[in-house]
Amino acid sequence: MVQKIFFSYWMTIVLLSLLAIGAGVATFIENDFGSSTARVLVYNHFWYELILTLTVFNLMGIMTKVKMIKSKAKFIFHSSFVVMLIGAAMTRYYGYEGVMHIREGETTNQMISLEPYIHVTTYKDGKAETTYFEKDFSALGGNDFSYHIPLNGVDLEINFVHYQLAKNAESKMGLVTLEAKYKEESQQVRVVGQRGMRTGVVKDIVFKDGTKISLEYGSKPLELPFAIKLNNFELERYPGSMAPSSYSSKVEVVDKANNEQYPFHIYMNNILYHNGFKFFQSSYDPDELGTVLSVNHDIGHWPTYFGYFLLLLGLVMNLFDKESRFIKLTRYIAKVNQTVVISAIALVALFGTTNMQATVMQPNNLSNTVNYLEKYKDESKVIAEEFSHLIVQADMGRMKPIDTLSKEILNKLTKQSEFLGMNGNQVVLGMLTNPDIWKDIKIIKIDTPKLKEYLGLPSDRKYVAFSEILGEDGYKLAKLLEEVSKIDPNQRGTFEKDAIKVDERVNIIYMIFISDMFKIYPKIQDPQNQWMSPGTAIKTLVGQDKEVVWDITRTFISNVSDGDYINASKSLKLIAMYQQKFGSNIYPSQTKIDAELMFNKLDIFPRLTLAYLILGVLMFVIAFVTVFKQNLSSTKLNNILFGLLALLFLIQTIGMGFRWYISGHAPWSDTYESLVYIAWSIMFAGVVFFRKSLMALSATVVMTAVFMFTAHLSGIDPQITNLVPVLKSYWLTIHVSIITGSYGFLALGGMLGFMALILFIFRNEHKPHIDKTIKHITAINEASLIIGLSALIVGNFLGGVWANESWGRYWGWDPKETWAYVAIIVYAIVLHLRLIPKLNRPYIFAVASTLAFSTILMTYFGVNFYLSGMHSYATGDPVPIPTWVYVLTGMVFTVIALAYRKKELSIIKL
Repeated sequence: MVQKIFFSYWMTIVLLSLLAIGAGVATFIENDFGSSTARVLVYNHFWYELILTLTVFNLMGIMTKVKMIKSKAKFIFHSSFVVMLIGAAMTRYYGYEGVMHIREGETTNQMISLEPYIHVTTYKDGKAETTYFEKDFSALGGNDFSYHIPLNGVDLEINFVHYQLAKNAESKMGLVTLEAKYKEESQQVRVVGQRGMRTGVVKDIVFKDGTKISLEYGSKPLELPFAIKLNNFELERYPGSMAPSSYSSKVEVVDKANNEQYPFHIYMNNILYHNGFKFFQSSYDPDELGTVLSVNHDIGHWPTYFGYFLLLLGLVMNLFDKESRFIKLTRYIAKVNQTVVISAIALVALFGTTNMQATVMQPNNLSNTVNYLEKYKDESKVIAEEFSHLIVQADMGRMKPIDTLSKEILNKLTKQSEFLGMNGNQVVLGMLTNPDIWKDIKIIKIDTPKLKEYLGLPSDRKYVAFSEILGEDGYKLAKLLEEVSKIDPNQRGTFEKDAIKVDERVNIIYMIFISDMFKIYPKIQDPQNQWMSPGTAIKTLVGQDKEVVWDITRTFISNVSDGDYINASKSLKLIAMYQQKFGSNIYPSQTKIDAELMFNKLDIFPRLTLAYLILGVLMFVIAFVTVFKQNLSSTKLNNILFGLLALLFLIQTIGMGFRWYISGHAPWSDTYESLVYIAWSIMFAGVVFFRKSLMALSATVVMTAVFMFTAHLSGIDPQITNLVPVLKSYWLTIHVSIITGSYGFLALGGMLGFMALILFIFRNEHKPHIDKTIKHITAINEASLIIGLSALIVGNFLGGVWANESWGRYWGWDPKETWAYVAIIVYAIVLHLRLIPKLNRPYIFAVASTLAFSTILMTYFGVNFYLSGMHSYATGDPVPIPTWVYVLTGMVFTVIALAYRKKELSIIKL
């Protein structure tokens, strides 16, 4: 009986659910109470390790029970988890990590442990002896312990009294109050420390009889069986920037025991292996004369990697196994008659842009301003185009055409791609050359009525002029911004946030007026390849160089201001020659410049967003109409529509290729890029795998539109930037591309599940084709989830390889990776519900697949903005949840409730 219960699918679901819930809750515990608390209460606790072990035994029992060995793909895939757990257990209980700090010229075999310890030092006959007790503390629940150490014939007793997690911005520190009992005397002290750090704060206690002890909390000093000498630490920065491009340590291994001595170059993703230890480039000293290395001693390395190999092999074999669930689903899908589209729309018009502007001129000198703008708008197009080709150096050191900077500036100021019929280059050039006129033009976007009231503006105003904020009485926002700066970011409302945004826009305009926005002049013979703005160049340069820069700049601005565009063009050519002569080391190739200019002009992604939105809504409506009116289907129009979708997909692919070439790295390295990539992977799933189903295609376009729309929200920056050193890894490219691509298939599954639920509401015994459509959608949904989960698993474990090859740890329970782990478990549950007869129903699968996508949303958005961690884009300070999220959630649960009335539908027979 026990065996029947324990080796059952019900028990599998229960155990997996406990693992997912425990890990998910732990991320919130970590955010509020620190990582130590999460480890103590969940990750490293006996109960969680017991559930993991029971899950593996449950898996082994079921594999034996169903004789899974007969199916090689399934057996290899499921066996991989057993092998990985063995490797993980070896690492967990027999491996250890540490941190080694070395200064240049220094040789050391000393490091400190990653795990924290209570240090108790006793003194006897002039000798000190330290005893270490490994202890991680929880800010929730009990931390009771009592350690006993023999001292002068009696026991010295160290007891726990109190623990407090002290937070200061992003830094956290543990404050531990300890009680020392010796003979009949008791004293208390408070020590401070944390994991992976030795604070050096030692508290001494002297008892009445003169006996002295010392207490400390933090990492334990460790000795290696060999030494490392740091010959040189090297730090490379991006041109003209303080941002590090890479850093590395040139060291020498000194192993006298084995008579070995050799040099080695440690840098990110290039690891030193010696005598069972691995050394990783982790950090460096602020003065750049010392290095910090992560040290790892892992005996579970090869079992874990072998488990990863079996995992990948089993998944690939499963996708091609003729008897696998996936192949059976594809056969079923192929047999079902496809629903067809009845109409399409011309998409060429969708690539047009609209521009709505309010009145933008100040009343003062209105006629002169109007005349200037009308004349400038028409006559400045050619010189603005030439101006756009100049190269400028960004803050992170990226070299780009001014065209890109102008586009970013105009979008930041107005939230528009054009202003008064002028493009970004014309607007920025006008502001640079005629600040007296442009300071009175209403160009600064302002949103909140309260801020408009504060500035004394009408409530219907959408834009404000520079001179209206920075007037004769000084900066009108100064006092407000001082008050806002004192408010916790978590407590700032839309009024305060709008004030900060307007202040940023004012500063941008000011920097344009004084030409400080444009780093266009190379600093001659500068080792850092720094470029300077005209003002900085004139202040910095001397002699003839200063005169040349001053003359070119003054002449160019004067000529544009006077409308002498012929001579202005000559000045631009001189600036370009100056750039190419003195900045040749980092001056981009003409091919790359032309590519970026073309990319900016095409403006591919915003236009695709509009196309996807309109087409997605249209297809969604048509898909449901054709379910009820089957006579409206047309194979010819269906093929036409698919061709248009394939064209859009091709355009998006080309756009991503453009961005990859321009940036020099894979286009999924920040929020904007990854959202666009997820949208691309959704389209890939629909166009390549499910192109014969109108329902699947409509779901594809709708979800693609949602992610593209999200990418272009005002809070997400589309700017192309350079990568930080840790992201310069081929493992990153593989890991992120696979795991983010999986989101596309899982998003498609969520949309298909929701569409199936809507169809459940309209089920009717007189319309049996609705039931067939539901089953068809369910089959496509399940196939999509199988692909998505497979990619999610592979991508997640490749992330473990990347982490292990970059900083010596497969898994650190960072919130991002933890929620990816939760998502894997949840989708594994969804795909295995069919093994339980009572749960093997299309309705249950539709509900499960729809709600399961919330784990992906949490992995991607929730962690980034609501939890702290190394993957987060915030620091744990939650931002307000948009109202539409509550509306969408309510709508989903309403549809689930309405569909429940007609939930009874037979299973799919494959």
